[in-house]
Amino acid sequence: MGNKKSSRMFIFFSLLPAILIYTVFKVLPVFEVFKLSFYRLSVLSFSEKFVGLHNFRALIHDNNFIRAFQNSVLLIVYVTIITLVLSLMFASILVNLKIKGSSFYRVIFYVPSVLSIVVIGGIFAAIYDSKNGLLVSILGFFGLKGPELGFLGDQSIVIYSIMLVMVWQALGYYMVMYMAAMSSIPKNIYEAAEIDGANSAVKFFNVTIPLIWSSIRTTLSFFIISNINMSFLIATILTGGGPDGASEVFLTYMYNQAYTNQSYGYGMAIGVVVFIFSFVVSAIVSFVTKREVLQY
Repeated sequence: MGNKKSSRMFIFFSLLPAILIYTVFKVLPVFEVFKLSFYRLSVLSFSEKFVGLHNFRALIHDNNFIRAFQNSVLLIVYVTIITLVLSLMFASILVNLKIKGSSFYRVIFYVPSVLSIVVIGGIFAAIYDSKNGLLVSILGFFGLKGPELGFLGDQSIVIYSIMLVMVWQALGYYMVMYMAAMSSIPKNIYEAAEIDGANSAVKFFNVTIPLIWSSIRTTLSFFIISNINMSFLIATILTGGGPDGASEVFLTYMYNQAYTNQSYGYGMAIGVVVFIFSFVVSAIVSFVTKREVLQY
């Protein structure tokens, strides 16, 4: 009995530092954000005034926030779908077709996910350059012209330019994860499917996808959360939310309101909305993608 108690005490004190750090730097800030969202205050002011739900009511009528919300949803939906489809496709090709030098391609695809966001921003700032950029040069080679204001200056396409960067950055990371899951599928399952007359497409959709579904489900929830953070970093570096707010997303707008416009309470209200939105979307994705785990 004494040994069990000593063991529990040892486990408790071993975990205590991690629990304290997590509580101080994760849990308490969340509660503080919720609290501050009910106040009117600025970063430079030491006074605060309780305004209840005023900040949240103002968000409903804030056209700039609504546009940032729409941009964020657009990026979450399109970037998630495009990245998922491409990463699954490339993973299947590299695992099943036995392409020569597949390890080399795996490394090449994975490199963008380990690059600094600043480096990625510099690369695509050069690619999107309206005068001497790579895209302008390619279009010129085919006798075409790019947008007059550039890929990052045209309000109608700037969000899609950011979308391309996000797909490029995330593609290799998820491809490698899916390759690891596909590599663990026994070959005899594919051989049995071939005996039954299944072609490559049938094997992919009826064998590969169901057997790695747990990995897909896990990465979907993770990707949606990371998408919100990544859109903030890339939009900040490439456009700063411009032109004229056309590339504003959740967190760029929150940052601008809290620190640039000195409306800290209003910015925290946006943070609360982002938190709830992330939680709800993750819960919906987890529920919709729930399937019986297949054993092999």
